[in-house]
Amino acid sequence: MPRVKTNLIKYPEGWELIEPTLAELDAKMREAGNDSNDGKRKCEALWPIFKIAHQRSRYVYDLYYGREEISKELYEFCLEQGYADRNLIAKWKKPGYERLCCLHCIQPRDHHFATTCACRVPKHLREAAVIECVHCGCQGCASGD
Repeated sequence: MPRVKTNLIKYPEGWELIEPTLAELDAKMREAGNDSNDGKRKCEALWPIFKIAHQRSRYVYDLYYGREEISKELYEFCLEQGYADRNLIAKWKKPGYERLCCLHCIQPRDHHFATTCACRVPKHLREAAVIECVHCGCQGCASGD
């Protein structure tokens, strides 16, 4: 006879400290997903979702690496449960990618001439005054800004 799967998740110690913030960001994510897309370009409809996903990942990253307020067990739990993006956090740990907004901005296959996004160019080297990333709406995530 197959085992019965239960949805009981054992939360690690310290979860009650970060749960309210993550629940608030989840509510914002649901709200952003339900917003109407009237008058927006197709790519602009996803920008708020990318922004909130970035905030959520940055929150977990800062708690573990910056302020060292959560344990490794809780950090791994957040990554496994999808509260933070493991690949994005891995890039933030590398020099030059500390302020990266999303992984689409560094994918050469997503851009013309196999380069990175225009938002990755430092502000002092840009010719145009304001640049918005097509993928996530970022206006500049280069670490040299």
